Amino acid sequence: MSSTGSVMHLMESSEDTIIGKIARGSSAKRAATLMNYGNIIAILLPFPLLIFWFGASMLVYAMNRHHPNPKVGHYTQQAATRFYAVTGFFIVIGTFFPGNNWTWHLIFWIVAMLILIPWSIVDLRRIHRDRWIDIPLDDEGRPLPGAALA
Repeated sequence: MSSTGSVMHLMESSEDTIIGKIARGSSAKRAATLMNYGNIIAILLPFPLLIFWFGASMLVYAMNRHHPNPKVGHYTQQAATRFYAVTGFFIVIGTFFPGNNWTWHLIFWIVAMLILIPWSIVDLRRIHRDRWIDIPLDDEGRPLPGAALA
């Protein structure tokens, strides 16, 4: 409970405590997984989710890349790099796919699945095995100098 007596919402990334603002490790862990889960879901259901995820992933990236816990930014950047590299490569190559032949599109989808899904699962396993600690923040939401970020 906070000083006002209300219960903190589960999705809040920080809360005010007696010692000041705290970025919760559990929230950082959830934030670090978002890009990987989005990649997996979007590639498993490419129509229409891949198109929507391409736009939504930019928002997820922007929100999490500069998270107070630098590990969130690292995991988000790794997942984003894979997603944008795979989709960007196939968008460029896809312009040369022959007319109405869906075989090339199916091959792209299978190759994209073989790249994105295993790497995303490996990253999710790393995230869940990683140590996520609460980080004290200053009034502007930045980690306090000397705060342990291990």
